[in-house]
Amino acid sequence: MADARWIYDLTIFLYAASVLFYFNDFLQSNRKVNRLAFGLLAVVWALQSAFFVSQMAEKSYFPVITLFETLFFYSWVLVTLSLVINYFFRIDLLVFFTNVIGFVVLVLSMFLPETPLTAVSETLTSELLLIHITLAMFSYGAFSLSMIFSAMYLLQHKMLKEKRWTPLLRRLPSLDMLEVYAYRMNVVGVPMLLLAIILGIIWGKLVLPEKFWLDAKVLLSILVLGAYSYWLYKRFSDTWQMRRLAQFNLTAFLLLLVNFLATDISKFHSWL
Repeated sequence: MADARWIYDLTIFLYAASVLFYFNDFLQSNRKVNRLAFGLLAVVWALQSAFFVSQMAEKSYFPVITLFETLFFYSWVLVTLSLVINYFFRIDLLVFFTNVIGFVVLVLSMFLPETPLTAVSETLTSELLLIHITLAMFSYGAFSLSMIFSAMYLLQHKMLKEKRWTPLLRRLPSLDMLEVYAYRMNVVGVPMLLLAIILGIIWGKLVLPEKFWLDAKVLLSILVLGAYSYWLYKRFSDTWQMRRLAQFNLTAFLLLLVNFLATDISKFHSWL
């Protein structure tokens, strides 16, 4: 791992530079700075991918087991999704806000130990568990983008209500498009999280005590799934205003963060 550490350190440095350039573009709407920030972000994605591949080569499992690995993978998912969506839809502000989160997540991983290979139990590295975690991370990425679209919706709604015709307002997609994007991300995230929970339950039935499903982390995961499913139901039933849906989406994401970070509340997720 020491041989690949320079890749990780360089990734942090370039990621910080990219986010700072995006912040400059956010303040001044500078296209040259924006292109530079995007180019650096593409390099960051390449370096993250290289580091991830080096981990797979060194370890005997898909590296999404420890908290260091899951944070790194979550950051990689956010970078990947922001690059893909920006390629198709050209929403610069989405890339900026997404990678503020991605950078913070990556920085958090700096303070965590890289668990040695021998410290990871073979029981934990079953294929079911690895797929369970991978699907959960991709669903978290989709929900993160959905939250950002809802936050942008609320920001634009407030600016329109206050008649603040700023350059920032012109760079935001329409309210209708922001709501549609948030909806699409939740449509992707909910079935992914559902599959992740199902696979986690199957894995738990095989290796954990009988009453594992009463664990706080399991119950909180089901609550998160219920919150986003309720959001989809309300969106389809058309009984809530779009602004209220956006507010609920932000609340659901806060619940998701609690579920992701509060591993100490679980008896068997504390190994992350």
